[in-house]
This record gives sequence, structure tokens and C-alpha cells, in this order.
Amino acid sequence: MTEEHRFPCPQCGADYRFAPAQGQLICDHCGHSEPLAEEERPTGGIPELDFRAAIEARLPEAEIEETRVSKCPNCGAQVEFDANTHAKECPFCATPVVTDTGTHRHIKPRGVLPFALNEPEAHDAMAQWLSRLWFAPNGLKDYARKGRKMDGIYVPYWTFDADTKSSYRGERGTVYYVTETVMRDGKREQVQRQKIRWRPASGRVARFFDDVLVLASKSLPKTYTDALEPWDLSELKPYAPEFLAGFRAEGYQVELSDGYAEARAIMDRTIDRDVRFDIGGDRQRVHDIQTQVSDVTFKHILLPVWMAAYKFRGKTYRFVVNGRTGRVQGERPWSAWKIGFAVVLGLIVAGVVGYFYAQNGG
Repeated sequence: MTEEHRFPCPQCGADYRFAPAQGQLICDHCGHSEPLAEEERPTGGIPELDFRAAIEARLPEAEIEETRVSKCPNCGAQVEFDANTHAKECPFCATPVVTDTGTHRHIKPRGVLPFALNEPEAHDAMAQWLSRLWFAPNGLKDYARKGRKMDGIYVPYWTFDADTKSSYRGERGTVYYVTETVMRDGKREQVQRQKIRWRPASGRVARFFDDVLVLASKSLPKTYTDALEPWDLSELKPYAPEFLAGFRAEGYQVELSDGYAEARAIMDRTIDRDVRFDIGGDRQRVHDIQTQVSDVTFKHILLPVWMAAYKFRGKTYRFVVNGRTGRVQGERPWSAWKIGFAVVLGLIVAGVVGYFYAQNGG
């Protein structure tokens, strides 16, 4: 679900927008600007919430909010509406969405990473990315360059902290070589054979995980959002709705428990690497790892993404831009005639090379 956040200008009543370059609220109608009343970030970072309390529905009511949503009939995104809005376009696939009466109760965001790029900068980044795709249809490149509006959306994520202690059993392998005599073409030859000597290994490793990041949206392919990393989470600000002025914010669709399951899989892969490092040697076998996890906390945060959904010749192409770094990812379109031209050109070049090779007695 997405919601466009509005803040009226006290001078003229038009909507403010958050301007990334200035770090201020600006009214495009009358030019009035106002600095954000930004909350100071507490020492030690943005406060975490207790995971167990959330799973058992024991979070304070102040951490919960309720919004009105409708599901996009095309891509499944949940689009959030304010009280005065009855229809809008889905920002994820450009499909018209009509309001519903459903409500969504969810955990409020704790932190936000403000946009650093404005829309023209994001559009330039996308255009440069498209220009490097030689096999993309020229029509799509031209259509994208015409300056159709991009949507600035804060995408929901979970972050998890946890303290882990793991005990393991495995084997440490040491590589050594032996000389063997073999017969080749009727002759005896000596060769080196690699062998591994295995010895039992066991021990304990410990690691504190800080801000394990998990996408909490299902509206975009995870491959897209993963490709936008890394995110400078050290610059997270305590959540303030003013950061969202003029932008949209998507609500999470991945529930907290499911997000934690994904975070545990990320942690387990790291613990496995820690165990292999602790075993040492040239090779490692890991038979069993038993992990105790404690002090699990989490945050619901919003990260900035510029997004464009273009309908071209009956197909929707989506592009996303990291609102901090300008990194771009999207669906890679293909032009059939460009591919065919490249194949034909390749055959011609191969034929010319073969001809000269034959003429020179190759």
C-alpha cells in the first residue's frame, strides 16, 4: 500500500514537498520554505522494539496505526488512500486502482532514510542506465526520456538485531600430496596425487548481528531491491512524517514473523562462514550447528526509491533508482530487430574472417 503524504503551506495552503538537496519543506506554489523540525537521534541509534513483545501482540498502542487500503488488481500491491481520495494509479504497474473499504493495522515506522536525489537526478540516472542497454528498443528509450513523472516511494524494510552463540561439530581437512607411479603410453611416470587428511573438530562461535536488513514489500521483485544495495543505514533518521511530504510510503506486506525467518536464514549463512573459519585448515566439513539466539529486537524502517512504471506496446516495464546513490535496476527489455541485426553482423564478420583465413592457407 502506498500513501502520498501532504503538509499544507501556511502561506498559501498549497502542499509542501520535502526537497532532498535543501533538506527542507518547500512550497512550489509560493516558494515558502521551512526547515524540518528534525528529532535528534538518540545516543546509540534509533531505539529498537522487542521482537517477542511484538509477536505476542504486547507492543504499546502508540506503536500501531491503521490505514485504509485497496489491492491493485494487476500486481497485488496494496495502495493506501487518504480520506479524500477515491481513485489513483498504482505506482508499481501504472494500473488504475479504485478505493476499497478495507483497513490495515500495522506497526509504525521507527526510522527513515531521507531522499538525497531529486526527481530530475533520478530520471538522469535511469536514462543513462537505459542508454547502456544496446538491445533495448529505441521506442522505449525515447518514451522513458520524454520525462514522464517518476514516483518517489519509501519502501518498507525490517531490520533485526540479535545476539547469537553457536556450538558446532565438524571436520578439519589438511591437504597433502603423495607420489604415485602410473603407466602412460607404455611408459612409467610419477605423478602427484592430492589427498585430504580429516580430523574431528568442534567448538563455539559467537556473533552479534546489527541491522540485518529484510525487504518487507512484495510489490517489487526482490532481485530489483537487492541490486539497489548497499544502503547507508548509519544515516537513518527517527521517523517524522515531514520527510514523506510529496512522496509516497508503502506499508509492509511481509509480516514481522516472516521477516524474522528470512533474517535468521541470513544469520545462519554468516554463522556457517564463521564456523568454517574457526575450524580452519584447507577444507572444512560442518556436520551440525546448534545456535542459541537471544535479545532479538527489530525496527520498521523506510528506504527511498524512485520508481517508473512505463507501459510500452502493451507491456509494463518497471525501473527503480536508489534515492540515495542513484543506482538503477529494472526489467531489461529486448529489441528483436537489434538482436537479429547483431546475429547477422556476427555471421558476416565470421564469414569474412574465414575467407581471409582460407585465402592465406590457414
